[in-house]
Formats: sequence, structure tokens, C-alpha cells
Amino acid sequence: MIVLDKNKLENSVLIEEADSLKNAGFIGKEQLDFIKKELPTLNSHKNILVRIGFFLLGSFLYSSICSAVSLLGISGLDHYWEIFPFLFGIIGIVGSEFLAKKDYYNHGLDDAFILGTILSFGCAVSFITKLENVLPVSIVVAIISFILFLRYIHLLSALVFYLALTLSLGYSIFEYLEAGQAILPFFMMFFGAATYFSCRKLINSLRNSYYYNGILLIKSISLILFYLSGNYLIVRELSASLARGYYEISPEIPFAFFFWVFTFIVPVIYVVYSLKSKDRIMLWISFLAIAFSFYSFRFYHSVLPIEVALTLGGIMMFAVAFYFIRKLKTKESGLTFKPDRISNSNAFLHAEALIIASSFGMKPEAKPSESPMEFGGGDFSGGGSEGTF
Repeated sequence: MIVLDKNKLENSVLIEEADSLKNAGFIGKEQLDFIKKELPTLNSHKNILVRIGFFLLGSFLYSSICSAVSLLGISGLDHYWEIFPFLFGIIGIVGSEFLAKKDYYNHGLDDAFILGTILSFGCAVSFITKLENVLPVSIVVAIISFILFLRYIHLLSALVFYLALTLSLGYSIFEYLEAGQAILPFFMMFFGAATYFSCRKLINSLRNSYYYNGILLIKSISLILFYLSGNYLIVRELSASLARGYYEISPEIPFAFFFWVFTFIVPVIYVVYSLKSKDRIMLWISFLAIAFSFYSFRFYHSVLPIEVALTLGGIMMFAVAFYFIRKLKTKESGLTFKPDRISNSNAFLHAEALIIASSFGMKPEAKPSESPMEFGGGDFSGGGSEGTF
């Protein structure tokens, strides 16, 4: 299924882990340079600005090819212009295959063709259905993006796949079930939770490490989906927008107390569990969820003026941060304020392979030169002669 060279793909993962080990001080620059020299890798860019530049260049190239095809075929297909988005999608597939064969991976050029392929097929289905139904478009986008993620290990395709899948399920529940609007928040909560535990199980049993980042991304998005599905502000305003009439002020929703409790309890659970499991991404998400929870409350209940609320909130956050810094700065293990030597939790995944690879860079121990004077004879502890000339 993977079109990329698996050996070079695995080497790229090893180089990333070697960078983490070097930044942590476990290996030196000479060992890192030797590993990079000895392990051929795919053509990629880590600098986000360079990658964006190549993405813009690839988008221009992709659009130029599609424009040329349109000019060549517009005279013969004047009444069947709906076929052009399918042709553009095929061009994107051909370009993605060509770049993958040339070892382009997370380069920028390949991003333009892969994302262009997804967009082209999505537009093609939307033109056929005349935008009367979102479900076929979201299903096609989910299928295409999932295949492209598996084939090209493209991280953004994994994100598009999960968002399109969520939209497909949500739209199906809302449109085709009689009580769809009432059960939609609870279904999305269940879907987010099921996705999180499924991804965690997949990561624990993962054999191919190059799928790790994609699964981790979906796992993180599922945490956000679970929280937003039960957030009072999201549920109330979304219910009002999906209602048949327009409400200047959204009406109260059923089970309001449950959703208020959910809005404030889930971020606390995220904080506690992230500290227990040492999950940094969940900890970041929990901080954002806490901030959005207070925003949700203030959206409907303005207790204090905004400047007073911001001042008190800043003082409270400073006090909490100062307390925990003083409490944890002397700890050396567990939950501590000490900086991590390795920021990537997966840094030791290929440590054994890196050690083996770097060991070949060690020069053999120098053999001392032989003395020009040879001693011989002697049956005792000394190196005397045998009494002969």
C-alpha cells in the first residue's frame, strides 16, 4: 500500500529520533552526522516556512497543469464540464505518485498534489449532486483522504479524513434519524471517546512507526471533539442554528444542567489524567478547554466587567503557576519543573538501532607499533637470552 521506499522511510524516522537524542545530550554531533551520512533518507523539509514555500510552488504547478488540460479539452467538452474535476483529481494522483517515486515526503510539493487531489474529487462529487446533499461529498473526501494517508503517510490527509468522517456521521444522525438532533451531542461524545481509546490501543500495538504521528493526531482531535460535543455553548448555539427558525437569542436546551457540569468537569478530568499518564498533548488541550469553559459561562452570564475579569483571571493564573513552580522546582523525578531532556515521547523507539548504527563510526583501537628490538628466549620471568649468538 505504501508507495514510498520503506527503508528510506524508516531511516527518516531514525534520523528524527537521532535528532531528539542529540538535543537531549545522549549522542554527540559527530555521531549524528555519521548517522545522517550512512542512512539514506527521503527528500523532506522540517522548516515550516520552506515547506509552505514549496507548497505554494506546487499549487502553482498543479493549477497550471489543470489549466492547460482545461484549455485543451474545453472545446470538445463544452456541455460536459463536470468531468474536469475528475480529470484534475487524476492529475493529482499521477503527480503524487511521481513525487513519491522520486522520494518526496513532507516536502511541500507533494502536499500540494495530495491536498489538490482531495479537493478535486470533493468538488467533482459536489458538482454532480449540485450541493443538495453534503453526505456524498464528505463520504468521498473521507475515503480518498484515508487512502492517501495510508499510501503516502500524509499527516494532513489523516486530519481531513477524521473531520470528514465526523461530518458524515453527524449529518447522517441529524438528517436520517427522527430524534437525531436530540441525540447528536451524545453520539458525538461516544464517537470521540471511542476514537480516543481505539487510537490509544493502536499506538500501543503499532508495528510500523511511520503511522504513529497520524494516529496521534486523530487521538488528539478526538479529545477536542469529545469536549466540544458536550460544551454548553456549542450544544445550545448549534441546536439553535440547526432549528427551522432563526433565533436572535438561542433558547434554553434540555438537560442544561448536565451540559454545564460537563463543560467544567471534563477539563478537570483531562488535567488529572494527563498528569497521571504524563500526556503532554492532553495537558495542553485541557488548558484550552478550561479557558473555553470560562468563556462559555461568561457568554451567557456576565458577572464582572471584562477588564476586572481578565485582571482577576491573570492574578489567579499567576498565583497557581508560581505555587507549582515553587513546589516542583526541586523535584528530580516524576512530575517536575525541570526541562525535559527529550521532548518527543517516542524518542527511544529506535534507540537500539541508532546505537548499533553509530557504533560503526567508532574507529578501531590503534595497535601499538612493534619495537624494532626483539627479545627472545628465557624460561623464567625475565626476557633474557638463551646464551647463544
